[in-house]
Amino acid sequence: MPRLSFLFAASSALAILAGAAAARDSVTIGLQLEPPHLDPTSAAAGAIDQVLYSNVFEGLTRFTSDGSVVPGLAKSWDISDDGLTYTFQLHSDVRFHDGTGMDAEDVKFSLDRARAEDSTNAQKALFADIANVQVVDPTTVQITLAQPNGMMLFNLAWGDAVIVAPESIETIKTMPVGTGAFTFDGWVQGDRIDLARNPDYWGTPAMLDAATFKFISDPTAAFAAMMAEDVDAFSAFPAPENLPQFEADPRFQVLIGSTEGETILSINNKQPPFDDPKVRAAVAHAIDRQAIIDGAMFGYGTPIGTHFAPHNPAYVDLTGTSAHDPEKARALLAEAGLTDGFTTTLHLPPPSYARRGGEIIAAQLAEVGITAEIINVEWAQWLETVFRGKNFGLSIVSHTEPMDIGIYARPDYYFQYDNSAFQDLMAELTGTTDPDARTKMLQQAQEIIAQDYVNGFLFQLAALSVAKADLQGLWANAPTQATDLTAVSWAK
Repeated sequence: MPRLSFLFAASSALAILAGAAAARDSVTIGLQLEPPHLDPTSAAAGAIDQVLYSNVFEGLTRFTSDGSVVPGLAKSWDISDDGLTYTFQLHSDVRFHDGTGMDAEDVKFSLDRARAEDSTNAQKALFADIANVQVVDPTTVQITLAQPNGMMLFNLAWGDAVIVAPESIETIKTMPVGTGAFTFDGWVQGDRIDLARNPDYWGTPAMLDAATFKFISDPTAAFAAMMAEDVDAFSAFPAPENLPQFEADPRFQVLIGSTEGETILSINNKQPPFDDPKVRAAVAHAIDRQAIIDGAMFGYGTPIGTHFAPHNPAYVDLTGTSAHDPEKARALLAEAGLTDGFTTTLHLPPPSYARRGGEIIAAQLAEVGITAEIINVEWAQWLETVFRGKNFGLSIVSHTEPMDIGIYARPDYYFQYDNSAFQDLMAELTGTTDPDARTKMLQQAQEIIAQDYVNGFLFQLAALSVAKADLQGLWANAPTQATDLTAVSWAK
């Protein structure tokens, strides 16, 4: 009996160790937001890129963790002296996950689809300067621009510019087919998305055999799942108040980095009374940024006074332009003929920064006579009502797209700001390649939208993630909204 017990115990221990070893080949990542669908080229939802960018889909170029742009499916490129012609040399051994080859025809299809008149690409403006895409040979594609665009390589690194297979378009929203280091392995809606290692990947293979993205929308549940080690990491952790507890626990590591996420109180510039700049200025002066950062984000976040990331060398600190001044806010409302204030809507999507921040902002606005009716919405509703329908007064959202101040040059964008001088400046910026000149123009652009009080500029979202202590290779910073697992592994 003792011998049998010993053997049983030994075999049980071996089984446990084998199970632990097997678990080391996979990872489970917690995310707060579930994608509405799985086509990054036809939606504004950053949650799609957070799962699929680089993992499943790739572009000609790609972002790295520090925000730099490096080769992707294109191994090299040449730019003509006049800046109008980009000739890309593609890797020759790339295959889509369905086994079909990826070549220049697929690049042409993807870019032509993205810029087509009927395109549903949320960032169609990225491709506006492309005049023609020509297939030179299977591994060479030439992009001709209508005018020089110093951001073209940067634009092609966005998730909206990934290369897709024509054959996959009909089912891409539920069965994505890319070229990345992981293949799509299933989606249990409301629960998780599974990825599997791509054994035929053209580049450096993934070190993990499998990955699961688990969707946990409630911050309390996210904390519980992490503490119970039901998930191995939680990207964009939604409960910053719990971070000190993780920092004190040797089982975990806390990653704190920067993002491209300008968190703003979006204002519908065409909806009365917000079509009056004095009213928008009143809203801006009613806001106490630090109180929002402290109350909603527990101190994590950098105050901003314009739509630009503070870590960018061209950033200008314009927080003083819209400093917290309730008395001035009330005076501006009086000048606008709204001495008794007014009532508007405040649409809040699911993230904690919006729901928690919205309660604080509503209270701050009430102090100056503005009643904000809070309407909590899911992302699908937000996209339909606010982003596409433009049927809102105020909203809170973090714009996580990189270097996206150009959205203020689009009068049809959801906050409907229309300034021809700003549009001309952005057009000039696009055609400028000199770094010093570009910096001056970017600084001028920041000042214009700050002085026009286009939106309530709140704070730059911090990248807050929690992971098991021995999980390595995760991005600390978020130069784009992505959870890149291509270099993630467990420490040996």
